[in-house]
Amino acid sequence: MITSTRINESANAVTTQDGTRIFYKDWGSGQPVVFSHGWPLNADAWDDQLLLVAANGYRAVAHDRRGHGRSGQPWDGNDMDTYADDLAALIEALDLRDVVLVGHSTGGGEVTRYIGRHGTSRVAKAVLVDAISPLMLKTAANPEGTPIEAFDAIRAGVAGDRSQYYRDLAVPFYGANRPGAQVSQGILDMFWLWSMQAGLKGAYDCIKVFSETDLTEDLERFDVPTLIVHGDDDQIVPIAASAKRSSKIVEGSVLKVYEGAPHGLTATHKERFNADLLAFIRS
Repeated sequence: MITSTRINESANAVTTQDGTRIFYKDWGSGQPVVFSHGWPLNADAWDDQLLLVAANGYRAVAHDRRGHGRSGQPWDGNDMDTYADDLAALIEALDLRDVVLVGHSTGGGEVTRYIGRHGTSRVAKAVLVDAISPLMLKTAANPEGTPIEAFDAIRAGVAGDRSQYYRDLAVPFYGANRPGAQVSQGILDMFWLWSMQAGLKGAYDCIKVFSETDLTEDLERFDVPTLIVHGDDDQIVPIAASAKRSSKIVEGSVLKVYEGAPHGLTATHKERFNADLLAFIRS
């Protein structure tokens, strides 16, 4: 429960009840569309979509998750409940209502936990893009998930030479390792730049969060129109254990599968995604 949140509009930041500063962008006016980014990026990853919705008569808001980008880097609070509470703090501080929530990857998990934890009294619609929901980790109940060893390897990469790890990770993130891929060096470079702005503690802790948080019960609480978008060649969050399961849990949800699309489809398939996003917001 959010009990106290301070807002500093001149600095475009809210300060949560545990004293963490959450940076946000706030463009345009109209019905608010609030974006949550993936790991280990920041709000800049949504700039193309922020510009899109703000130019089409909506209020576009995106924040840097705690530990990432321009937000505070606390030692504690790097868990999904707190991520969701930080999102709630932002929404309440700005008094946003009739919100369209959009989350990519870990941000999709954040949106999912927000709805599970805070409900939909301020929410009109939800969009989950290559989201981690309902559970990434392979378990007896989730046999199509990813083995824990894969996440241990991510931890080792981040704790070791994180700069090189992020450069390497950008390649499968955008599918640049696939035959015929046309991914610019600029796209790969921007992934590295954003990733390096995340603090080591927050980035490291978030690996456990995005891999081991079970969001099944949160998805069951969805009661607003929901669009689920996922690439069927997502090498980071494989579609079988994520979007295909989520679409069966969220009653009435619409699943759009992008053939051959990677995890970073908001960049590689920008025109298609932007058209789908705008059509869903307007519907």
